[in-house]
Amino acid sequence: MKSILAKGMVGIGLIAGLASCKKSDSPLTKVTPSNLDSIASNYYEQYLKLYPLEATSQGDLRYNDQLPINIDKDFIAGETAFYTSVQKQLENVDYKNLSDENKVVFDVLNYTLEDKIEASNYHPEYIPFTQFGGLPLNFPLYGSGEGSQPFKTEKDYTDWLKRMEKFPEWMDAATENFREGINNKMVLPKKLVVKMIPQMRAEEITTKDPEKNIFFGPVRKFPKDFTKEQKDRFTGLYKEAVIQKIIPAYTRMGDFLEKEYLPKARDTDGYNSLPNGKEIYRYYAKSWTTTNKTPEEINKTGLQQVAMLRAEMEKVKQQVGFTGTLEEFISYVKTDPKAMPYKTSKEVLAAFNGILTKITPKLKTMFSVTPKTGFEIRQTEKFREASASAEYLQGTPDGKRPGIFYVPLPDPAKFNVTSGMESLFLHEAIPGHHYQVSLQQENTRLPKFMRFGWFGAYGEGWAHYCETLGPEFGLYTDPYQKMGYLSDQMLRAVRLVVDTGLHTGRMTREQAIQYFLSNISYDEAGATAEVERYMAMPGQALGYKIGSLRIRELREKYQNELGSKFSLAKFHDEILSQGCLPLDVLNRKMELWAKKQR
Repeated sequence: MKSILAKGMVGIGLIAGLASCKKSDSPLTKVTPSNLDSIASNYYEQYLKLYPLEATSQGDLRYNDQLPINIDKDFIAGETAFYTSVQKQLENVDYKNLSDENKVVFDVLNYTLEDKIEASNYHPEYIPFTQFGGLPLNFPLYGSGEGSQPFKTEKDYTDWLKRMEKFPEWMDAATENFREGINNKMVLPKKLVVKMIPQMRAEEITTKDPEKNIFFGPVRKFPKDFTKEQKDRFTGLYKEAVIQKIIPAYTRMGDFLEKEYLPKARDTDGYNSLPNGKEIYRYYAKSWTTTNKTPEEINKTGLQQVAMLRAEMEKVKQQVGFTGTLEEFISYVKTDPKAMPYKTSKEVLAAFNGILTKITPKLKTMFSVTPKTGFEIRQTEKFREASASAEYLQGTPDGKRPGIFYVPLPDPAKFNVTSGMESLFLHEAIPGHHYQVSLQQENTRLPKFMRFGWFGAYGEGWAHYCETLGPEFGLYTDPYQKMGYLSDQMLRAVRLVVDTGLHTGRMTREQAIQYFLSNISYDEAGATAEVERYMAMPGQALGYKIGSLRIRELREKYQNELGSKFSLAKFHDEILSQGCLPLDVLNRKMELWAKKQR
C-alpha cells in the first residue's frame, strides 16, 4: 500500500528514454504550475503515468494497457529528474503564508520527493524483486481476473493483452539488473534466492493447461454479454500470449536465478555485508519509519518493549495458573482447548460482530468524525482461504463497495483467540484501517497524492496504536484475549530487534528465528517466513511499532500539557484529518493543533 513514490514535471526531452519509449510516447508532459494545489495535482497526474499499475489498483483505468519498464536505467534517470523538477517548483511557494493544512501538504510532498531522490542513490534496481514482493509475484494477481485489473469489456481484454506483451521486456530488464548487481556485489542472500526459483516455476504460472494456469482466468470467466465470436477470438489471443510470452519469461527467469544468479548470491543475511550496506540500511530505516531514528536507537527501543511485554505475559501466565516457563506458556497456548472455543465459522464471525457491538457505544466518545463508507465482516473465500491472513480490503472512495474485514477460517475449531482476536479487529477493522483509510479516501479536500497515499509508519502505526485502546473499549478482560493482544504487540516489538539485528550484523538468520520463536507463538515455518521477509525488505517491518509509539507519545504529551482542554475525540480526529503523513510531519501538525486548543 505504499503508493507515494513520485515527484515532478519534466519536459519530454529530459526523459526521452523513459520506459523504453520513443520521445513521442513519453508519459510525461511539460507543465509549469503556479501554486501548491496545481503542483500537487500535476505531480500526481504525472506519477500515475509513471506507475500505471498503481492507477489501475485505485480504479483509474486510463493507463490499463501500459507496463513501463520502470527498472530501466533511462526510466530511473528520467523519474529522478522529474522529482527534482517538482522540488524546484516547491522552492517558489511562499511556505510562511500557507494555511496550516497546506503546510502539511507541502511538507508531505517535499518529504516524498527527498526520500525518492535519496533512494535512487542506493540502486534498488539491482535487486528488482525478491521472494516477498515485486512485479513477477504481483503480475499473476492482476491477470487472474480476480484482481484490480478489470475484465468487463472488449477494451479491458485488449488492455491486458498489451500488458502481457510488455512483460517479457520487464523480465529481461530484471535479468540485466540482477547481473549489474552481481558486478557491483549488490546481491540477495542464497537463502532467499532458493525460495524464488520455485516461485518462477509454480505450476499455476507455467502450465499450458487453460484450466490450471492463473493467466487463463479471464477467458475461463467471460462477461455474460460477450458473443461467441468475441470469446473465441480472445481465447485464441490469450492462449498465444500466455504460451509464447508469459510462460517463457517465467521459465527463463527461473533458469537464470538457478544457474547464473544463485552461485553468485551471498552467504550472509544482512545488508551490513554489502558495499555501503551500513549507509543503505540507515536510509531504509529512516524511509520506512519516516523519522531520523538510527538502527541502534530502534534496536534499543525494541529490546525495552520486548522486556516490558514479557513481564505482562508473565502476569497472564500466573492468572491462568500455568507453572512452566514463559517460553513453555507461549508454546502451550497454541494447543490449549480453552483458547479455541468455537466450532463453526458462524460462531467465529458472530464473535467478531460481538466485538463491534461491544465497542460501538465507546466509539462515539473517542471519535467525532467517522467514515461514511460501509463496513462488513466476511469469511475469506474458499479458493484463497488456506494461505490467506486476516486482512482489511478498503472500500471504494465513491462508497459503492464497503470496507471489508476478511477472516480466513479453514478450520473454525482451530481458530485460536490467542492469535489476537480482539486486537486483530481493532487493528484491521474498526477503528484501525477502516477509519483511517476510509476517512482519507473520503476527504476530497486532500490532493490526490495524499488521498491515495500510504506511509507504513503512519498507516500501520495507527492500526497498531488502535490495539492499545482495547482496555478503554472494555476488551482484553479474558486472559486468552489479553495474551492475543500481548502477542500482537510482541510481534511488532520483536521486529525492531530482529530487523536491526540482521542488517547491522548482530544476528544471523538462525539466531533471529530462535529469538522470534522464544517470544512469539509461531511455528518454525511461520517464524522463518517472517525473518526472511525482513531480510528481503530491510526496514519495512520497523514502521508498525515506531508509528504506534509516536501516536501514543503525542497523546500523552498533549493530555499532560492541555489538561482539561484535552479531548481524546478531537485528538483522534486531528490525527486522521489529513490521511497518512510522515511521522515528523505529524509532529508539526499536532503542535499547531495543540496551540489552537490552548
